[in-house]
Amino acid sequence: MPLIETDSLISPYWLPNGHFQSIYPALFRKVNGVKYFREKIVTPDEDFLNLDWSYSKNTSSKHLAILTHGLEGDSNRQYMLGMVKVLNQLGYDCLAWNFRSCGGEMNNAARFYHSGATEDLELVIQYAADRGYDNINLIGFSLGGNLTLKYLGENRPELNQRVKKALVFSVPMDLKACSLAIIKRENRVYMHRFLNTLNPKVAAKAALYPERISVSDKKLVKTLYDFDHIYTAPLHGFSGADDYYEQCSSMHFVKDITVPTMIINAKNDPIVPFSSLPLETLKNHKSVTLVASGEGGHCGFRPSKLTDEFYWSEKRAAEFLKF
Repeated sequence: MPLIETDSLISPYWLPNGHFQSIYPALFRKVNGVKYFREKIVTPDEDFLNLDWSYSKNTSSKHLAILTHGLEGDSNRQYMLGMVKVLNQLGYDCLAWNFRSCGGEMNNAARFYHSGATEDLELVIQYAADRGYDNINLIGFSLGGNLTLKYLGENRPELNQRVKKALVFSVPMDLKACSLAIIKRENRVYMHRFLNTLNPKVAAKAALYPERISVSDKKLVKTLYDFDHIYTAPLHGFSGADDYYEQCSSMHFVKDITVPTMIINAKNDPIVPFSSLPLETLKNHKSVTLVASGEGGHCGFRPSKLTDEFYWSEKRAAEFLKF
């Protein structure tokens, strides 16, 4: 599939660069009209996942989109709600699932979630398939995009045949490169925002599992790399941050994807350097298309017209998933 580069103007003039295009939608966009129905399912390790369903007006729909959010996100982030709303109108039921410890409720196990925890996504997909959906499409944002691509690549031989397409946005396919990029002075606002929610979770877990988690180690966490090295990696069976990044970066799995897949990354994404994407692998891929937009930031893609209800990314999704 081709590498599609688009330099057409997406964002309004008053969002002049990738930082503004990333931050404005996250802080100021309000998506109304999405109604979720929450369901809790039990995981094989006796933990749980919270699933938020939103149904189209077609009460007999067999078409489902499963949405996976980004780092420290949840089903109520604007990029999730906007996508749910446009797909509901298209006739898709939507299942926006929340990672362990996200979605307003702390999980029970000592572990959290991480960029390569595809066993939870597999559980969600199988649960949805058991509900009778014949046409399942996967959508992922940022960390959720990496998780989605890794799942599609590593599960190729036994991939559920009901999964028809996948669409991912702002994907950190090289986790180490992105972890180092977010340390840069101009990107630390994003890093501190993530750490401000991750650190309290660690403190809460340490109180419950003092033998597994030491809250005193928190003083060593200055960057997201530190957090992954001290907490994420050992909690999930990796020897350190580098091992975690190496094993979980989707750039190592994308070559084995056979499901029609579209990756959309903005060239001005401040968190995901465009140069970190495996461009040579993607240029000649039979099943995966990379759309490189000139604008959009990280999970932004706000359109230039103030009257547009849906973002550029959501319109692209409607085109790609239309049945």
